[in-house]
Amino acid sequence: MSSAPPSGTPGDQSRHIVDLVARGDSLSRSDLARALNLAPSTVSLRVQELLDAGILQESGHVASNGGRRARRLSLSASRGRILAAEVGGGHARLGLLDLGGHLHETRSIPLTIAEGPDPTLELLAAALMELAGEADIRGIGVALPGPVDVATGSVEQPSRMPGWRGFRVADALSRRVGLPVFVDNDANLMALGEHDHSLGRSGHSITVKAGTSIGAGIVVAGAVHRGATGASGEITHTRLDGVADIPCSCGNRGCLDTIASGAALVRQMQEHGYEVETTADVLQRARDSDPIATTLVRTAGTHLGQVLSGVVNFFNPDALFLTGSMSTSEPFIAAVRSRIYEACHPLVTRTLRIESARSGQDAALYGAARLVRDRIDPAARDGGGAHTAA
Repeated sequence: MSSAPPSGTPGDQSRHIVDLVARGDSLSRSDLARALNLAPSTVSLRVQELLDAGILQESGHVASNGGRRARRLSLSASRGRILAAEVGGGHARLGLLDLGGHLHETRSIPLTIAEGPDPTLELLAAALMELAGEADIRGIGVALPGPVDVATGSVEQPSRMPGWRGFRVADALSRRVGLPVFVDNDANLMALGEHDHSLGRSGHSITVKAGTSIGAGIVVAGAVHRGATGASGEITHTRLDGVADIPCSCGNRGCLDTIASGAALVRQMQEHGYEVETTADVLQRARDSDPIATTLVRTAGTHLGQVLSGVVNFFNPDALFLTGSMSTSEPFIAAVRSRIYEACHPLVTRTLRIESARSGQDAALYGAARLVRDRIDPAARDGGGAHTAA
């Protein structure tokens, strides 16, 4: 169960209250006071603000062990929504969520990120506002496929985003839609979304996206760990000496991405004379028990497990979640799991969960929504992100 210190700001307290009510952990004011270690009068004030803002509602009563029965609190079905977007190279996946982090609607749109920020954000803004309809939108979270300076909302050294370097995405999109916008790297938001979905606001986890490329995000005590320069989790360019000497886009040779990613598997299959074009083609061949495809997929999992074993030994997480297209392959996951258990100390892996992400393709949307939820005051009507889309 989440808890907030008594000295938390009113916004912090309101966010925790909405979280607890949305999860069903606390259904009354007295439940909330105990969970948050706050005075009943403070909880009543925050709850009343949320009731007045239409974020919470009261209906019926909770079970009582004696005395007056408390009114049951629940999240409003009509007020307070968040827009989320995961931007890829050729498309964007959009989502509409409530302030409790529940996903209500998704859709995908085509776009070409290589065309640059202005045309991309024009398309994205229009699609987001269409998805919003008449909803009471409080903010927008965006996952980008490149390093992000979270403080400025800008893109840094984006190898797959030509023309975006230094561009302040949050400010530019906010001007277009008239809403607060928050951005982060897609791997970080996938990690945050899956962690929030599976473990809530506590615990430690690593989430690895293994698809055409490989990326990872780290969550410590329920919050994204970005590191000193925002590069935490950058396992993509870890070199595996003695395995291969293939040039990488980063300028080095033999990086994990060149031997264990979906793109690497496609290249390796083509070198064996197979006519494959996508990671999905390779995985289908493995599912059909093709010996070359199955061996390559297992080998990729072993290489990824080797890199992750050092991270797991050092970090000792509660869970390692795998997402992306390659996480649908049981031979791949089995190879990752086998190598980690073989290479890590038994104490580190004693309670470790290694599994496919439960949130699937929506992990980044959940994470983008959580990014917004952590930064707005749900009770605020002015200056807190409230806005009704036209």
